[in-house]
Amino acid sequence: MIFLSNIQFWLSYNNGAEILQLPVNPPSVSVSSSHGYEEVNVLQLGEYTVIGDANLRDFSFSSFFPRDYNPSYCEYEAIPAPWSAVETLERWMKSRRPIRLTITGTPINVAVTIRSFNYEPERAGNPGDIYFDLTLKEYVFVDVNKVEITGNKAKVSTQATRPNTREVPSTYTVKPGDNLTKIALRYGKKWPEIYAKNKSVIGPDPNRIYPGQKLVLA
Repeated sequence: MIFLSNIQFWLSYNNGAEILQLPVNPPSVSVSSSHGYEEVNVLQLGEYTVIGDANLRDFSFSSFFPRDYNPSYCEYEAIPAPWSAVETLERWMKSRRPIRLTITGTPINVAVTIRSFNYEPERAGNPGDIYFDLTLKEYVFVDVNKVEITGNKAKVSTQATRPNTREVPSTYTVKPGDNLTKIALRYGKKWPEIYAKNKSVIGPDPNRIYPGQKLVLA
């Protein structure tokens, strides 16, 4: 269990073409990690455990989409309409394509699939707010390299990859509503890398960038 403060939750789809920042940070995120195991009985030696490869991680957390902005718990002012955010997540889930989970301030920046999205509209005492539980599963991109056929059996050779097909420009001009995380997600980069290259332009606070600033990306 990871407890969270002063960070941001971002979900992005289609290599950053669509981005959703959670308006209210979950109080914690649960990360489940395990390995595959196989018990083997060896003659005259007894039972042994063979440790396999690591299984893909599971991520789960709960939060809500507020109807109205409240500075005491909202991460930003231009929060999405609750039903619009719900429709976005449902559409991403039904697309059968992976999305990306990024939690700034942590090493979590991974491709995932939406395994479950449960929500509760109109909770008593909070009209218009939508509370939700989200479960995600780490995703590994797989390219099929070749198929070997021997008799009536086929063997497929695969290689796990995480391609980034989006072209990264050498520079980027900041637009209204931008921040370093949003720019990094758009081009498959990490915001600390962008900040390191542009610290002289941005200044000591990476959260303060302004429209018209020209940032170096490549």
